[in-house]
Amino acid sequence: MECEEKRKILINSLKYNGICDKVLDAMMRVPRHIFVPDDYQETAYMDMPLPIGHNQTISAPHMVAIMCDLLDISDGMKILEVGSGSGYNAAVMAELVGEKGHIYTVERIPELAHFAEENLKKAGYKNVTVIQDDGSCGLEEHEPYERISVTSAAPEVPRPLIDQLATEGIMVIPVGNGEQQLVVVRKDSKGNVSYEAWGGVIFVPLIGKYGY
Repeated sequence: MECEEKRKILINSLKYNGICDKVLDAMMRVPRHIFVPDDYQETAYMDMPLPIGHNQTISAPHMVAIMCDLLDISDGMKILEVGSGSGYNAAVMAELVGEKGHIYTVERIPELAHFAEENLKKAGYKNVTVIQDDGSCGLEEHEPYERISVTSAAPEVPRPLIDQLATEGIMVIPVGNGEQQLVVVRKDSKGNVSYEAWGGVIFVPLIGKYGY
């Protein structure tokens, strides 16, 4: 079965999670097999996380879909991602923000930052910038961000990320050690911050100054 056909079957299966069409259409345009190591090409379109080396994973497609759905991404937005991994999640968000938007994705592991950059280049994305650094500190150079997506679990929501979130912005972040919750953080027009637990998840830990 060709990759495109496998991708179509995967995306159709995600409809039952209540994901909006905009996110599903974006995921349909992203060739996930490009972002998966050679040894896992056969399972690139299965709804499961896959190892990418250095004790890190590429998230399961349903989790990427859920996080993008919760972020409510629109065309032209500027987004910060903490944890580039293989670049797949950034690619999906890049589709959602379009040519007028931009994704800044920060990865602490040099080899993975290079892997993500190469994958994104291979897939043709020009609206994503990969930075190798401690993502738990955010990225001050381009703040504020309308959306922030964190792909590893923090002990609590890092203060720098709250500070770098724009007013009327949304952040999605896994929080907790052991039992983790996916938390939706919102900042209103007056700068007040609210937190809403979406549900239980399992992510690798966020390593860094404001992580573990």
